[in-house]
Amino acid sequence: MSLLLTGTDTGVGKTFVAVELLRLLREAGIRAVGMKPICCGDRADVRRLLAAGAEDITIEDLNPIWLPSPVAPSVAAQIEHIEIDIEKIQHRFTILSQRFEIVLVEGVGGWLVPIAPKFFVSDLAKRLNLPVAIVTENRLGCLNHVLLTCESIRNRGVSCAGIILNRADAAGDLAQTTNEGELRRLLPDTILIPIAENGVQTPAKWAQLLPRIRPTTLCS
Repeated sequence: MSLLLTGTDTGVGKTFVAVELLRLLREAGIRAVGMKPICCGDRADVRRLLAAGAEDITIEDLNPIWLPSPVAPSVAAQIEHIEIDIEKIQHRFTILSQRFEIVLVEGVGGWLVPIAPKFFVSDLAKRLNLPVAIVTENRLGCLNHVLLTCESIRNRGVSCAGIILNRADAAGDLAQTTNEGELRRLLPDTILIPIAENGVQTPAKWAQLLPRIRPTTLCS
């Protein structure tokens, strides 16, 4: 099983989640690799995925499309006068899937970020036939963003593997102290994984998200 990570916004912690999952999977003896099909702006996140994943992989393997302009991919492509090659992304994902047990694909920005004319992150998930986990940051507004994203994922016939709530233990305001409970009430049938602000996680917590990937090994 592979997985696509999407965000409720940019900068909500998708790369942190991917790196943590890669570390735990590799500690469990599972050959896992990260992939960021499209990167806009600097490549710092791609380098973090490269360092956390399997050996004998190049940055181009993980990131086939790099657009230096720090804007949405469709806009960056116009600025840089190129056409984003979706087939190239799919081909690179297929190669990685043949080499590794797990490919963790990090989307760009949120679920409906435009990649090309009439092609969004949501279409990429369907093209790669991947379940989707939603990453959000615990702050005012995240309830609306999570619910809209979750609804859109399901309306497109894609499986929502779960929700990761970053900085779940933050106590900065009333919203931060109540968001986790409200998400559990509103989405009782969806896996919710709260992530502590200090970043320390347990394997058992992550195993909820990936129940088909040797869950007993991850929980040990």
